Amino acid sequence: MLKRITQLFFYCFCSILIAQQDHLSFKNGIDNPTLLTTHHFGIFSARINTNFKFTPPKTITFSLSSVSGNNFQPYVEAYLPQEPDVRQEQSKLSWYKRDFKFLNQETTPVDYMNIIIDAVIKEFRLTTIIPLSKKHELDISIRSYLITKGKQPFSFFTGDETIEWFHSNINGGEDPFGRRYYGLNQVNFNYTDRNNNTLELTNNDFFIGGIEFNHFYYPRFSINKTKHIFMNFGSHLGINTSKFNPSIDIGISTNAIKMFQLKDKQELNLGIGINLLRKNVINFDTVIDLGNNAYLATAESNIEYTRYTKKNNYHALGINYQIQSRYNKLKEADYYRLVGDWSAINGGWHLGFDSLYRNLSIWTLIYTYGHPNYKVSVYFKEDFIVNNAPDFQTGISLQVPILK
Repeated sequence: MLKRITQLFFYCFCSILIAQQDHLSFKNGIDNPTLLTTHHFGIFSARINTNFKFTPPKTITFSLSSVSGNNFQPYVEAYLPQEPDVRQEQSKLSWYKRDFKFLNQETTPVDYMNIIIDAVIKEFRLTTIIPLSKKHELDISIRSYLITKGKQPFSFFTGDETIEWFHSNINGGEDPFGRRYYGLNQVNFNYTDRNNNTLELTNNDFFIGGIEFNHFYYPRFSINKTKHIFMNFGSHLGINTSKFNPSIDIGISTNAIKMFQLKDKQELNLGIGINLLRKNVINFDTVIDLGNNAYLATAESNIEYTRYTKKNNYHALGINYQIQSRYNKLKEADYYRLVGDWSAINGGWHLGFDSLYRNLSIWTLIYTYGHPNYKVSVYFKEDFIVNNAPDFQTGISLQVPILK
């Protein structure tokens, strides 16, 4: 399967090189490559990537992106009492002091889960962007994933060795989350949900995550010309094809961009966007419980500075901030009990479940080189609230026109 997918990518890339070229909609808003995280639950759902373009592209455009993210969360168990009086009693205590004892389902009924995540997750995404008219656009995207140990040199920035060197020598301290304690360059990807279904992946596992259809409508307002403010509205359909979550997701999005034209061939763009995804509208088979919060909401902002060259190419530097709603219902955090190896490492042993009950936020630095016939973007993504899902992520994207 992996060999066939590699051959498909190579064939598509070669087809692009020999296809009849045409200019892209040159500097069409904010260059925003696929910035979705390699979250170990998120990769199984059709999350929504923000669209900060002014208008549909002038030609059919092809995009190929590669992403690498380091996910690490030590083994932890979660016990959620079912009886209201036990929940009430535990809610009075701090989460690390909760002490109810689970004997059996008859005396103390509970929901039980466990999780351990240690892998460098790589995403490969193929996207075709089709302009339907001057106001409408259809994007079709196929996403796939490879689970790896993250050894050098294939994961230079996101591998365990680089991250722990950074912690030891620059910031964070020696082995702050136990990567060295549990062993570098490992794959441990196991999750048992509250229904006793198990998700397990091993080194070099490869799977097609799904196919997505995204429609965008670009209305025309007077402020487009007078204020240089542009908006677009999206509707989204995702068909998830992995054996762990065969299902359909749907969503909507709204995005707005403000352009400032500066002197000396310079430009500043500001963008804000929000989207809402309804997970698992239809399930085709038994699915893993990847969070009992049925909706994922995301808010995103982006500021991008662009400078054009004498040859009319450009360099763009952007900073993106994204916050996503929690995977699990917040009320459960009032009474869950977490059990892990807290004495063996400095911290973070609880993150495997604690992070599922928190909003996730992440910052991204994006650089784009634009040429009339192609665009190349690279980015570095960092989790500053330290949920390690992922800790650090990089990505590269190539976008080229394929047909007039």
